[in-house]
Amino acid sequence: MDIVVINKPKGPTSHDIINKIREVTGIRKVGHAGTLDPLATGVLVIAIGQENTKKLNSLIKKDKEYLATIKLGEKSNTGDQEGPISFESNCIPSNLEIDNVLLGFKGKILQKPHKFSAIKRQGKKLYDLARLGKNVKIEPREVEIKEMELIKYNYPELCIRTVVSSGTYIRVLAEDIGDKLKTGAYLKDLKRTRVGEYTIEQSISIDDLWKIRVK
Repeated sequence: MDIVVINKPKGPTSHDIINKIREVTGIRKVGHAGTLDPLATGVLVIAIGQENTKKLNSLIKKDKEYLATIKLGEKSNTGDQEGPISFESNCIPSNLEIDNVLLGFKGKILQKPHKFSAIKRQGKKLYDLARLGKNVKIEPREVEIKEMELIKYNYPELCIRTVVSSGTYIRVLAEDIGDKLKTGAYLKDLKRTRVGEYTIEQSISIDDLWKIRVK
């Protein structure tokens, strides 16, 4: 057992999954190729063992594919449905407006990581600093939106499929789409369907991992 694709459920953190795998396998050296927020589901690529965790540096840099449900008409302080609503709009974009805005995000763009992200500044994660009310300067960085496809639009919900470069924040992308549409938006639901060559079809649950280990 070396690289395992876990289908992360909604609720636990990526670190919770790591701890569960340590419990199941009895191996302490375990890592993952890219965090998923507690509310997100889908592909979490896990490396088990000393030699396999060395592969994570290259895996983390791989493209990632997501299915994202975006709630239009409101902005949330945290960029998802957990935070307080900070803005509301009655503007209802047309399908043509949606298509044009999504098209405008394709390619290389500058994106500023969310203040409620896990990036560290001053030795602490940004979301910890944000909860303390501290303002930290966050520099934008270049990311690439390689594919952007409208799956379904029924106001106020917009569902997209996107393939992005490593380091892209879908929560920020959702907010930026809402800003361009002048409606505001937050990320309501997120499912990661691929990391590099590892897909959701290859994934197993934590319970399945236990069964494999027992065999």
